[in-house]
Amino acid sequence: MSDSLHEPWLLGIAFNPAAPPDVLIRLLDRAAGAAALLMCEGRDLPDAVIDEALRHPAVRIRHALAGNLHLDPARLAPLATDPSGIVRAQLAGGLWPSPRWVRPLPNDILVTFLTAQNGGEDGVVTENEIVQELSFSRQIPLSFYRSLAGHERPELRVQATYRWQSLTPAQREALLEDPEPAVREAARESCWELDPEAVEAKLPSIGSHGKPFVLGTCAVSAALVEQCFADGTVHPLTRNRHTPPYAVARLAHHPDAKVREMVAARPDLGADLVAELSEDPDEFVRLRARLHPFPRTWAEYWAIDRVFGHGSDCTCPITELATEPAPDWFAACAASEEPVLRRVAASWPGLPAKLVEALAQDEDEEVRIRLACHHPLAPPHLLLDVFVTRPAHRPHLLTLPAFPRTGRIHLIGHPDPEVRALAAADPTLPAPPVEDPDESVRRAAAANPTLTPDRLEALLADPRTAEGAAANPSLPVPRMHSLLDRCLNGAATLPSGGH
Repeated sequence: MSDSLHEPWLLGIAFNPAAPPDVLIRLLDRAAGAAALLMCEGRDLPDAVIDEALRHPAVRIRHALAGNLHLDPARLAPLATDPSGIVRAQLAGGLWPSPRWVRPLPNDILVTFLTAQNGGEDGVVTENEIVQELSFSRQIPLSFYRSLAGHERPELRVQATYRWQSLTPAQREALLEDPEPAVREAARESCWELDPEAVEAKLPSIGSHGKPFVLGTCAVSAALVEQCFADGTVHPLTRNRHTPPYAVARLAHHPDAKVREMVAARPDLGADLVAELSEDPDEFVRLRARLHPFPRTWAEYWAIDRVFGHGSDCTCPITELATEPAPDWFAACAASEEPVLRRVAASWPGLPAKLVEALAQDEDEEVRIRLACHHPLAPPHLLLDVFVTRPAHRPHLLTLPAFPRTGRIHLIGHPDPEVRALAAADPTLPAPPVEDPDESVRRAAAANPTLTPDRLEALLADPRTAEGAAANPSLPVPRMHSLLDRCLNGAATLPSGGH
């Protein structure tokens, strides 16, 4: 067989679900080239392989492992103190672009990063740059942030002050009186957010990028409100819980329909303004006003807001709510006649099975899509239906444990090659389409475990199907080793640059 088949064989074996640890460990050899990096980053791995990769001398291998989202993050804890700052930063930052749902890092890894005294022996990045990567990675759970105010380590109590408004009044008071001077100083530097005059004084020094955040979250003075109306920057005020009632009333009569729409959603809006906005000429303003009985709290407001108007192909990150509404509220949303509220319910992963069953048959497509993407009990047939009809959601759906691995045969003639490839991988398919004109379909078909050993050998020798055949779980382990014997002879090398 030609040496040109070495790369597809290596890539196929690297992702063969039946490859045992001794086979995968051989792929950590430098001669395995890019297959080693892709394997470490792109699939679940047995413990023995993880252990080998964690102590591998090549930074590239450890760097690739640090970006693996298929593994339990606790297994990657040694990489938080890796000699290489590049490896540490990869673990802290996760993959980019990141998937819709990111698994949080364990608390001990987070503490390691937030209390590190250096960025690694190579000096490429600093500990502060690594923390910056971590802060944008969505790998810090809200429960960890909430625990920092009472943490025994003062440097972590300092971190708690950076989220001043998420703290309880008792926590704020305790931090202002903390026995550690650094903590008290950090608390004093953060408490301006709830002081209208201090906000007004500080705003000019914040800059244009931070101004919308301040106007949308901090206490605002009367002078600052007037300034916002004068220079046309009132949009952040519409969702700021600290906006004074008189300003809310002015915003409800604003000429911009988007401003009126956001005001109509506020849980603190008076009944007279709700009635007025219910007759607004703009349909979205009227809809928000019609929904108004439901957002009785700001937590409920945010639960609705992150769903409203996003559309069927929304692929926004799936994140925790800062404060979660009560289960009974979500149940009421699920039974509502308003599709928007049923979409809110479908987006909550805690919805009971009986309500999930009802929403899986909802007449509103976006309700069904949100249920498929967000709820662990969404029926497999719904996940498959959304995969076929909504390509935007395919990458996320394929990561879900409930996604069906069989029952796809009826899709084998679908015009979309991505759908045909899914069908070609169905292990109940009697004749996998290894001659399909599309490369991805041929690869999936060649990896189908129903193929006979003789058929596999022929596919291994064909460049068009070699990778899929090498990934076939029916390939005998001795044959995997013999293919590696052919490949790992120094002909392939790791790429000189990034992977």
